[in-house]
Amino acid sequence: MSRVGKVSRTTKESAISVVVDLDGTGVVEIATGVPFYDHMLTAFGVHGSLDLRVEATGDVHIDAHHTVEDTAIVLGQAIRQALGDKKGIRRFGDAWIPMDETLAHAAIDVSGRPYCVHLGEPEEFNAFTIGGNYPFVLTRHVFDSLAFHAQIALHVRVLHGRDPHHIAEAQYKAVARALRAATESDPRAAGVPSTKGVL
Repeated sequence: MSRVGKVSRTTKESAISVVVDLDGTGVVEIATGVPFYDHMLTAFGVHGSLDLRVEATGDVHIDAHHTVEDTAIVLGQAIRQALGDKKGIRRFGDAWIPMDETLAHAAIDVSGRPYCVHLGEPEEFNAFTIGGNYPFVLTRHVFDSLAFHAQIALHVRVLHGRDPHHIAEAQYKAVARALRAATESDPRAAGVPSTKGVL
């Protein structure tokens, strides 16, 4: 069964197109106009073993915020579409990702009930822009938007870190690995993994 999501969204601030295959091998093609975000989404696809194509244009001459957040919205919608009825998946997944001095943890429940808890980013980096194009504070917006539109419960924690690049990247990789684990096929679960019979 194909688990592919294809979603496009156009507003006065951005035009986004996302194609995601949950059963891919990490083949990615990313172009958002925000170089560091391209780097993060590439890591997200590769480490989540997602085939992921993202094409985004937006008002990056003003700020990266609209393009980054809108891309996360569409990515979440595409993931939700790709999940279908969620039969036979593991539902829960988590991952610990060390990146040099940084350690991040992510846990996911593909619950159908969107929620995001995001903790531990050092506040001293809130005004920092990574690579001159990606405000550090946008990472929380990405995961809030992703969780809401994918309809998942997502918990992300930064345990420690001192390099803003590493702190952001470890989080993206942790979420990718947790998503991979949660959406993988469970050979022992034929139906929907819920006592309610629906997710």
